[in-house]
Amino acid sequence: MESVLTLAANNGALGDVLTLVGALILVALTVVAMKVIERARRSSSTRELKMRRTTAEAEAAKIVAEAKASAETEFHTRRKKFDEETHDARGELRTEEKRLAKREDLIDQKLETLHARERMAEAAQQALKERENALAAKDRQLNDLIAQQRSQLMKIANLNEEQAREMLLSRLDKDMERETAQIIQQKLEHARETAEREAREVIVMALQRYAADQTVESTVATVDISSDDVKGRVIGREGRNIRAFEKATGVDVIVDDTPGVVVVSSFDPIRREVARRALNRLIQDGRIHPTRIEELVASTEKDLRKEIIEAGRTTLMEAKLRGVHARLVELLGRLKFRTSYGQNVLQHSMEVAFISQMIAEEFGLNGALARRCGLLHDIGKAVDHEAEGSHPQIGAELLTRYKERPEVIEAAAAHHGDIEAKSIYTPIVAAADAISASRPGARRDTVERYIQRLQKLEEIATTFEGVQQAYAIQAGREVRVIVDAANVDDRLSSKIARDIARRIEDEMEYPGEIKVTLIRETRCTEIAK
Repeated sequence: MESVLTLAANNGALGDVLTLVGALILVALTVVAMKVIERARRSSSTRELKMRRTTAEAEAAKIVAEAKASAETEFHTRRKKFDEETHDARGELRTEEKRLAKREDLIDQKLETLHARERMAEAAQQALKERENALAAKDRQLNDLIAQQRSQLMKIANLNEEQAREMLLSRLDKDMERETAQIIQQKLEHARETAEREAREVIVMALQRYAADQTVESTVATVDISSDDVKGRVIGREGRNIRAFEKATGVDVIVDDTPGVVVVSSFDPIRREVARRALNRLIQDGRIHPTRIEELVASTEKDLRKEIIEAGRTTLMEAKLRGVHARLVELLGRLKFRTSYGQNVLQHSMEVAFISQMIAEEFGLNGALARRCGLLHDIGKAVDHEAEGSHPQIGAELLTRYKERPEVIEAAAAHHGDIEAKSIYTPIVAAADAISASRPGARRDTVERYIQRLQKLEEIATTFEGVQQAYAIQAGREVRVIVDAANVDDRLSSKIARDIARRIEDEMEYPGEIKVTLIRETRCTEIAK
């Protein structure tokens, strides 16, 4: 029993040993398996690392290649740009060198010229000193000779120095009186010769300082209509409309075969203007009958009266005049619708006013008073169809009635020479009136003829050889001629100007004077780079 128990105990210990051995074997196998797995994993990681390294090296090589290509392209681009900038800089440097070389040449030439002038000045100064010395020597000789002659004269005449001086002074006084009389006579003759020329220069200067527009043409008042059917409505049944219109306005209405036009005729410019405006308003309104005609004519007269007064006030403001009676203001406004030989009288009066002022100021007179005389000189024309007598007489009566200054009254009464002038302002106004009436384009000419005259002036000037351009300016009082400086010199320029003036005198008729101004100009242009 004990042996069995011992055997069993031994068998139990052996089992424990075997179990321990099996566990150790299992641990060893596990360790070996883990090492195998670790080795396999390391091998896989090594391969993966090699592949990544290979890929990275390929990408790095590609990036390096691209960077190298980009660097080469950038290098070539910058090299080309640098070459171009260098070429431009070299060109600018060459240009600057040439310009500096030219400037140095010019400076050298100027220095040579200055040296030459210095030598000439030194020579002239030396000659002047020699001449002064010679003159001083001659002066001494002359003084010695005079002293000798004086002593000889005193010996011959048995006169002392005081008596000789008195005799000499007496002779000198007589000689001076005779020479003074001759000089005075010469001055008087010269004054007579130049008075007309100087007066003409003063007038021309005043005329050139005030160059107004040419006059408007004086024509019969006409009213445009849209169709010939309107003519029948203007005439009315059995002519009642046209009779009512003529009765209300005091004008003659002419309705003939002229298409699209109705003519209004009257010797009174105010009535004619009222009729023209009223007829225009009637045609636009369309209601043409006697009652409507009377209403529109009355309204038009009222509006025109306001316009006349406003025109008179505007004229006084432009002329800078004050203290003019209200009736004279209205009469000035009426001149806006008055013409004389095709020239608007209000515009003519303004022109005469300013020309009179300029002429008076040239002679040192009161320019404001002369301007007032000129503006009101034709005031009688505003009512000359309503009163008997000439317009100077009517104007003088109006100005006397409204207490204007005596110089203004006389300028209105005597500017046409009807009475003897006592004031200096009267001939000034008369001259300004003649200037305004006779200047080119003022009156007795249509606009077409006025333009033809200017074209003729330019045509005459451009026919001469060497003339490039010609312009008629100052309302035809001056011709500006531009010649070719390369083909025409200064002496030939004077001859061309004189020939143009002679040809204008021979071929054209004109009042006053026409000035020919010839311009010869040389222009040099350089570009700074």
